[in-house]
Amino acid sequence: MSIETDSHGRLYLSSELRKKYGERFHVVEYQDRLELIPIEEDPLEAVRDEIGDSLEDKSVAELREDALEKAKQEVEADLGPKNRDSEDAAE
Repeated sequence: MSIETDSHGRLYLSSELRKKYGERFHVVEYQDRLELIPIEEDPLEAVRDEIGDSLEDKSVAELREDALEKAKQEVEADLGPKNRDSEDAAE
């Protein structure tokens, strides 16, 4: 799927995409691309649903470290071995 910006730099998403992912997104900038990450209507509720009671005995630093590690794992899984190898060669 390709989407172009208008003269003001705005992107327009189809109603199907908005219904599926919502109306608000984080924009994550990488060296070679942008990614739109949907923002839940109630982000705190989404976190609670995802992790349950696992926050009770952890410090903020531990939670931050765990979140960064999980994000790295998800990115590596999304890239797959083929893309990861080509990115390693480019560095």
